[in-house]
Amino acid sequence: MVLRTPDSEAGAAGLAAILDRPHEASMAFDFDGVLSPIVADPGLSRPYTGVVAALGRLAELVGSVSIITGRPVADVLRLGDLGELAALEHFSIFGVYGMQRWDWATRSVVSEPVPAGVAAASAELPGLLDAAGYDGVSIEDKAMSVAVHTRRAAAPQEAFAALREPLAEVAARHGLTVEPGRMVLELRPPGIDKGHALETIVTGHGARAVAYFGDDLGDLAAFDAVERLREAGVPGLKVCSGSDEVQRLAERADLILDGPPGVLEFVEGLNERLK
Repeated sequence: MVLRTPDSEAGAAGLAAILDRPHEASMAFDFDGVLSPIVADPGLSRPYTGVVAALGRLAELVGSVSIITGRPVADVLRLGDLGELAALEHFSIFGVYGMQRWDWATRSVVSEPVPAGVAAASAELPGLLDAAGYDGVSIEDKAMSVAVHTRRAAAPQEAFAALREPLAEVAARHGLTVEPGRMVLELRPPGIDKGHALETIVTGHGARAVAYFGDDLGDLAAFDAVERLREAGVPGLKVCSGSDEVQRLAERADLILDGPPGVLEFVEGLNERLK
């Protein structure tokens, strides 16, 4: 299997460092849109066929493998069908943008305190959405944050655009920020993002190379972290699991793959090279 080459010089250097020093490399992946296809109902999401087994093989060849997601850790454990991957020592899950963590050593979820503003904002949302009149818009309570999904609305993009301002007003009243994504607007505490989670992983493992795979606007912070790590002397690779919905991420990526199938193909190609 041919291993895709990054388009940028910095990305090629990141991949070369992973291949040269795999046991000193940290590999991190978003869940939805990267390991699992995007679906209308988030509760029905499942990993793309073969990708969990491929990550399991990768976790035995590199320093660490992690999932960094906006979902609660419990969702990934319930939906991910992780099997033997969850039993590997150097595997971890960072949920709700790093506010929750699960790893092999503890086998339990460690969470930051739930911000008071999340519950207050969540209580306002049903009335706001009823007044807006967009059928099919749903609320997802993530405990540490709350998300409004428009993908199942009759006019998803119209609902998404119309709700941005009123949701931003709700967030501001309760000390939260709004994170836009692929037909989702998430209200969460400020200062929490995937970039911080990625840097925590790299520091914790003493990694000397890093790769991050994302598909959404929330992954831009992780791309920022890869660039900061590069400046600090840690080669890095930024990978976009391609989507026509999120051009900003694709423009920042060193390598664009064809969604979860492309991610699986790349990981399998990497496994073959590392063996």
